[in-house]
Amino acid sequence: MRRSVIGGYSALTAAALVLAPVAIARADPAGLTRITTDPFSNSSSQHATAVEPDTFAFGSTLVVVSQTGRFFDGGASGIGYATTVDGGVNWTQGELPNITSQQLVSSRFERVSDPSVAYDAAHDVWLVSSLPITAGLASRRVYVSRSTDGGVTFGDPITVARGRPGQDFDKNWTACDTDPASPFYGHCYTLFDDFGRGGTLKASTSTDGGLTWGPVRNTADRASGFGVQPVVQPSGNVIVPAIDARAARIIAYGSTDGGTTWTAPAKVASLIQHRPAAHLRFGGLPTAEVDAGGKVYVAWPDCRFRPGCRGNDIVMSTSRDGALWRSPERVPIGPRLRGDHFIPGIGVKPSTRGAHARIGLTSYSYGKAACGSSCALKVRYVQSNDGGATWSAPTTLAGPFSPTLIANTNQGRMVGDYISTSWLGSKAFGAFAVGQPPTNGDSFDEAIFVPAGGLNLTGSFTESIPGERVVTGRDSPHHARPRWRVWR
Repeated sequence: MRRSVIGGYSALTAAALVLAPVAIARADPAGLTRITTDPFSNSSSQHATAVEPDTFAFGSTLVVVSQTGRFFDGGASGIGYATTVDGGVNWTQGELPNITSQQLVSSRFERVSDPSVAYDAAHDVWLVSSLPITAGLASRRVYVSRSTDGGVTFGDPITVARGRPGQDFDKNWTACDTDPASPFYGHCYTLFDDFGRGGTLKASTSTDGGLTWGPVRNTADRASGFGVQPVVQPSGNVIVPAIDARAARIIAYGSTDGGTTWTAPAKVASLIQHRPAAHLRFGGLPTAEVDAGGKVYVAWPDCRFRPGCRGNDIVMSTSRDGALWRSPERVPIGPRLRGDHFIPGIGVKPSTRGAHARIGLTSYSYGKAACGSSCALKVRYVQSNDGGATWSAPTTLAGPFSPTLIANTNQGRMVGDYISTSWLGSKAFGAFAVGQPPTNGDSFDEAIFVPAGGLNLTGSFTESIPGERVVTGRDSPHHARPRWRVWR
């Protein structure tokens, strides 16, 4: 049922709710738990839509954040969160308070976007960063919302960065140093780009649990890019994979002094991508994780293994120092040279490393790249228990469902520019948006789901095709052209 509404915001979610997983108004897909549903009913955004989840787990706690109430031309009515401390049996659900005018009438921000969640172990604080957006679709602030009670409730937003006229921030991400042996234990880093100033990559550091943030710093060469994915090694070094401003390369840069300075980027790999069919919103962003030994894993959609760039695979590269990277290798999500795979979320079990690293990867797929009007989305999961040397057979978690069942935006139908996977104990939890036929008079029924109880797969899946070759941009006339745009 629809909830009672005060000022367009559901009174039921004004405080956090502890809920057992139940289907909301319909039978949800088997094997999945619905954890976030759009609580808003303002007429300016699309209901019921929840998109673009990020996850983070530490100890027995897993927090998932996402946009709720998606606007067609950018941002959402709020940021929802869902927290579990018992392996996904029960979830605390709520909305980050007092960010948008949908929640607080006096707020100058109509919308908010790009949620990212992190945990500061030194100060026992959960942090969710976001981008508040004015009615004019500008974002000149980066916010962080803090929880000091294990992700049950969050406080009012704190400003990480405040921009000037002409600046326009995009694609923020927060990561914290959680290793007590690190010289920078308790440092948290929020990174983003300034689209209004050519995409300049920027970073700010907090050393007090997100209460205050230091000066905003550029890289050593004032590099530009987008889609930052910071990870922190046990040494305290920060490595930040991203896409360069021309969308032609995956790059990586970092800091070895606790965020005081940031290096110039190194090249990870060329970026060659196929744009998915059915007008699906597609940013082609990387996803990154680090294992217990400091090895960094970066995955992204790429068509280099497809003659003519006729569809994407998910490829992965690794590095121990952020400067030298292995050549990308395909993750075997489906039959080789078939289908289209995109929007990955990678997770590495934090207690594992090297040849024993346990990697989970959740992503979306079409069964056929050139699917035209018959396109149907699936959510699939694969796992490696040996650092990526071999992978399990893929398993389908959700779908097929039509792209017409998900939020519509000025850049295409949207499940999110990114999704995420985190390990909670011995189980991997991918979080993802699924569209179902709408009920209760809403335009959509798009919610955030996780696999019920999490996943832990075994076995290996191998493929081979003689004479396989890596294609280049010249071989790929249909690849997604370099673009530079706001992806809020």
